[in-house]
Amino acid sequence: MSTLKVVPLGGAGEIGKNCTVVEQGDDLIVVDVGLSFPHEEHYGVDIVVPDFTYLLENREKIRGIFLTHAHEDHVGALSFLLPHLKVPLVCTQFTAAMVRSKLEERMHIKDVEFKIVNPGDKVDAGQLSVEFVRVTHSIPETCALAVRTEHGVVFFTADFKFDFSPVDGKQTDMTRLSEIGEEGVVLLMSDSTNVDRPGWGPSESIVVEGLRRVVQQAPGRVLVTMFSSNIHRMQQVFDVARETGRKVTSTGRRMETTIDMCRRLEYLRLPHDLYIRIDDVGKYAANEIIVLTTGSQGEPMAALSQMSRKEYSRLQVAEGDTIVYSARPIPGNEGAIMRVVNRLYKMGANVVLDSDSPIHASGHAYQEEIKLMVNLLKPFYIAPVHGEPRHQHVYNELAQQMGWPEHRVFTLSNGDCLCMDDEKAWIDQPVVWGEVLIDQHGNVPVNDEVLGQRAALAHDGVIVVSLALDVKAGDIVGKPEAQVRGFSGPEEAVFDALDDLCGALAKLLPNEVRDVDKVRVLAAETVRKTVSRRCQQRPVVISVVCEI
Repeated sequence: MSTLKVVPLGGAGEIGKNCTVVEQGDDLIVVDVGLSFPHEEHYGVDIVVPDFTYLLENREKIRGIFLTHAHEDHVGALSFLLPHLKVPLVCTQFTAAMVRSKLEERMHIKDVEFKIVNPGDKVDAGQLSVEFVRVTHSIPETCALAVRTEHGVVFFTADFKFDFSPVDGKQTDMTRLSEIGEEGVVLLMSDSTNVDRPGWGPSESIVVEGLRRVVQQAPGRVLVTMFSSNIHRMQQVFDVARETGRKVTSTGRRMETTIDMCRRLEYLRLPHDLYIRIDDVGKYAANEIIVLTTGSQGEPMAALSQMSRKEYSRLQVAEGDTIVYSARPIPGNEGAIMRVVNRLYKMGANVVLDSDSPIHASGHAYQEEIKLMVNLLKPFYIAPVHGEPRHQHVYNELAQQMGWPEHRVFTLSNGDCLCMDDEKAWIDQPVVWGEVLIDQHGNVPVNDEVLGQRAALAHDGVIVVSLALDVKAGDIVGKPEAQVRGFSGPEEAVFDALDDLCGALAKLLPNEVRDVDKVRVLAAETVRKTVSRRCQQRPVVISVVCEI
């Protein structure tokens, strides 16, 4: 038998950027191709995607990309991989519809092959086989994946929870999970996002009561901000609107696109006259309107953020509006969210971040749900993913308390190659992995050099030095000049730098002056060193040489 390899290229030791390889012999499948969002030090970076070098080096082995669900951290990087691969995307109808909508924004999709499946379907992928198993989450048609290999089932839980009263009435298929557990699960790759939360997570269906209470008490318009992919939450907002006699509209391109798609495919159930265009809001009293809007994470260009800055032309926040944050902050976004919240308060709005009756329910399993999943599947090996190191640590402790010995619980990092044969499992040498920083103004990668320059610009500003050369005569014409932007050091430091530059240029021979590149480098280095010596700042120095 060939060695089985499971390699996370993203999503191990982090929340986001989920992408995992399962490889056996000459066959390889990819589970999810997601993105994550940048940290504060990633200046000008919009999204982060996995390094796909390993996939491109093994493209002839890839039998398909299997998608668990349509959240961005599981499908958002497809447009950066698919132009380089011709393999089928295997997913449910809803996931396919969401993916098509996202791909159309970034690439031509006529050559993308979709293989549509239903929960319960099995798909062959060379010697591997993949079964889709329904689980509940905060988006329709989420499926765990049972990957059958020569050594047993490798089971990906996807993002999951055990919701026994889901909004769409479709519960996790516990019977099938138990049957697969009896069949034999060699490795469980488990969601660990909420493993540090004891007990059972609340059902998504309880959110309707919190939303209903807020809407009933609101004197004017209600703006509900949430993830545009949370279709079950949207349905509850529409249900509350119908009960309270309000109309619903939406702002934010992604929100509007998703609602239109879900209405067309009947994933949202609502009367035809309940949903109105944003342009028709003025026809109704303030207490007759609910607005669904993007911006729950404080994204600068999202509709709610623009409203808080009075920059959104289609709708303005008014005194007496109620803003409901029906989403959990992604770690790292708290500061951006609070800045928006404070601006909204200054505009006279009432902001609801929490409530005695929940206005948000997580889509990820709490501790007791994770225990249930483990007990149903009875895996030989366990590897928690979709969590930061602290989540993996808690999960490993939990598994050991449940009887799994330490050597059968793996803490994986991105790039680790978890290998299994008939006798043992071990972590082999890592594959090529990493993260690619994307500036979406052109969808281009941002390399370390550019990122370093952006950091320097943000911290110490820029100095542009310009000088003129008479190349024919081999002489400097006039004195160098400097333009300064964002540099907070003393003005004298710039004057001293220009003086030092004049001295350095005076030492050049005519032949050296004719070397424009040499003069350009000399100018930048001289100014940079003098400024650094005078005030311990390191601005970006750009030298511009004009040839006469």
